[in-house]
Amino acid sequence: MIAGHFGLAAAVKSQARTVPVWSLMLATVWLDIVFVPLFFAGVETMQTVPGTAGGFGQVILHAVWTHSLVGALVLSAIFGLVAARVWGRFAGWVLAGVSFSHWLLDLIVHRADMPILPANWGGLPNLGFGLWALPRVTIGLESVLVVAGAWAYWRAAAAAERAAGASGGRATLTAGSIALGGLAILGYQATMISP
Repeated sequence: MIAGHFGLAAAVKSQARTVPVWSLMLATVWLDIVFVPLFFAGVETMQTVPGTAGGFGQVILHAVWTHSLVGALVLSAIFGLVAARVWGRFAGWVLAGVSFSHWLLDLIVHRADMPILPANWGGLPNLGFGLWALPRVTIGLESVLVVAGAWAYWRAAAAAERAAGASGGRATLTAGSIALGGLAILGYQATMISP
């Protein structure tokens, strides 16, 4: 799940109006941001699902630090603590929650490749419901998250602009950018679905 994370962040912005939208967007992909340097260092890896061409949803992630349950909780807490120092306690809690929502949404789509403990210490069962095995369903779910999140953001932001005597154009531009950007990502992912 990629675009769906941004849709959720936009929906949260509709309720947490004092938290900067860019910080919500950053929080929602924080685990993946930390994953990237670990991937390039060879600490975390990906492999193609056996018997597939390796298109969208056809990889197994070995993100054993960033996408472990405990690792995600720790990384989300760090993000929230830093945010709390900058924007206050409320923003810290919201951003920590949005960061951890990444793990919850990934739990739905990932195959059983998400360990409970970092580096899969103890050899506990890996988690993941495997919706990526149905890429078209995954793209449909993400589309709903993107559109619903952009709509929730637009509704709240346009009401706030009207209350301030503004036209609501900024809300429309931002919500439209979220929706179009998310749907563009999903369109690209659709091209990666192996026949």
